[in-house]
Amino acid sequence: MHRLLDGRLNEKMLMLGNEAIARGALEAGVSFAASYPGTPSSEIALQFFQISRESDLYFEYSANEKVALEVAAGAAMCGLKTMVSMKHVGVNVASDALMTLAYTGITGSLVLVAADDPFMFSSQNEQDSRYYAKLGNLPMLEPSSVGEAKEMTKYAFELSEKLKLPVILRTTTRINHASGVVTLGALAERNTKGSFIKDPFSYVCIPSVSRNLHPKLLNKMDEAAIMSNQSIWNIIEGSGKLGIVCNGASYGYVRDAVQQLGIADRCRILRIGFSHPFPDELTSNFLQSCEKALIVEESEPYMEEAVRNCAQQSGLTLPVRGKGKDFFSRLYEFDPAEVTKVMASYFDVSYEQSLPMKTADLPVAPPRPPNLCAGCPHRAAYVAVREVFGDEAIYPTDIGCYTLGLLPPLSMGDFLIAMGAGLGTAGGFSIATGRKVVAFIGDSTFFHSGLSPLASAVYNNHNFTLVILDNETTAMTGHQPHPGANIRHLGLPLTQVSIEQAVAGLGVKKVITVNPFQYRKTVEAAKELAGYKGVSVLIARASCPLYDRMLHGFKRKKPFFINHEKCNNSRNCVNKAACPAFYVGDQGLEIDADRCTGCALCSQICPEKAISPISKKEVSS
Repeated sequence: MHRLLDGRLNEKMLMLGNEAIARGALEAGVSFAASYPGTPSSEIALQFFQISRESDLYFEYSANEKVALEVAAGAAMCGLKTMVSMKHVGVNVASDALMTLAYTGITGSLVLVAADDPFMFSSQNEQDSRYYAKLGNLPMLEPSSVGEAKEMTKYAFELSEKLKLPVILRTTTRINHASGVVTLGALAERNTKGSFIKDPFSYVCIPSVSRNLHPKLLNKMDEAAIMSNQSIWNIIEGSGKLGIVCNGASYGYVRDAVQQLGIADRCRILRIGFSHPFPDELTSNFLQSCEKALIVEESEPYMEEAVRNCAQQSGLTLPVRGKGKDFFSRLYEFDPAEVTKVMASYFDVSYEQSLPMKTADLPVAPPRPPNLCAGCPHRAAYVAVREVFGDEAIYPTDIGCYTLGLLPPLSMGDFLIAMGAGLGTAGGFSIATGRKVVAFIGDSTFFHSGLSPLASAVYNNHNFTLVILDNETTAMTGHQPHPGANIRHLGLPLTQVSIEQAVAGLGVKKVITVNPFQYRKTVEAAKELAGYKGVSVLIARASCPLYDRMLHGFKRKKPFFINHEKCNNSRNCVNKAACPAFYVGDQGLEIDADRCTGCALCSQICPEKAISPISKKEVSS
């Protein structure tokens, strides 16, 4: 039995923040969940995927975040309790549907987890999803701890059901990936079958309908504002004259700093958990007793602007600071030392910052840039494509493991902004420059957002080559399935969609599929496509080696070694491929047998033929 299905009341369990969110949804009675994986949200979907295999919970990995929200919305319109989870940039994809779903509302409940990524640990930007709540007129909640994430998730379902609106549960990496003790509550019974009552003049958003729905939405938000001002998730602590307003992970930093600075008796803390609609009355009352206020929030000055607005409307003139020089940055995550330093400065409290640990006597750590794994098929595809197209081609790329191809010596990435945009921008580069353009996209990303730009490219007679890097899984976020993946080993009744058929169905006339580890054949295929006028597609298909290891019946290939009698130190293996299984030993280049997967790429590009599989003789010596 999955551990999140443990029914023991008041049992304490150590959980990841994402596990706590999933548990909270289960205690609320969630019966339908959907997601497209994306760090830092991916583990929420993983729990639901695993639980759905041993319960009546429905879960799906949808083709993208918009589809995930739409399928969940359909179930919510039938009265079910639904959850959809995604990372912050995924909300951009889902936002088209989300903005109008606020107008129609829902009949059941729908909680959207938007996992923000300050510091961009695994993301292309640091956007602040709180503005989506404001933009869409949707209630929003923000937990400050792992335990609170579970309880707040339960409340999010209650709030959604009461207001008949989607509710955004906004988290950050520090909450999603922290671990904490969670107290188990009762698991609610799931209702897995709903019914849809037709009401087209409330649900079909033509202009005349939407004009009637918008005032109803604003009325709901007025009701939500009353709830926010009275919410148990908006907490006031202390009774001093120094005001601090904070949220999320910042709340923990603030509490520690207050104790460290010895100013607990001088401070009042307003922790905002129900953050949209902003609790204006509560905040105004809080400010009445403050001489000055400091807003502690990561990312954008969302709360700072709201607090200033509250002060202005109440006729208060106290100093309110948050972002700015000598205060908090709009960049990256906060840390306890940073929060303590700014608080001490603003509140004029003496503070001696801890000296950094002395490291002068320690050896310098070798650089460890991110790298494609040993045996990654993307590396083989990149080396072959570069062999044909060289530096002159423009290489727009996309988001996935293969993004790491931008680093030398592969250097196969010239432009990257969003999922599917490598393909979408390729035509623009080609038309504007007249140069050869080779775009890259992964198999999961192709189904996520590659179909539409490919159709548009065919229709508009663009001229570029698209390389679909198919490693048969969604590797970067944890090997989740996607519509093109073969997951028969899981025994799930899902239909695999052929990439070849999808490409051909969109009108691409020139399509070649290769195994990138067959290096010469891949080079020949790339040369054939190099002279083609129009949209051509190269599908480079070979399974992710880390994924292979998880499959039943996996047999490891023999690792390779370097014969130093043949090796002339040309270093093609390193200078072209840079596989991390290589290292410099006493005799020169060596291959780490424990890391080598036996893919044979290095052997095929070695001009001296000095690289061969290890035999029993080499093992014994």
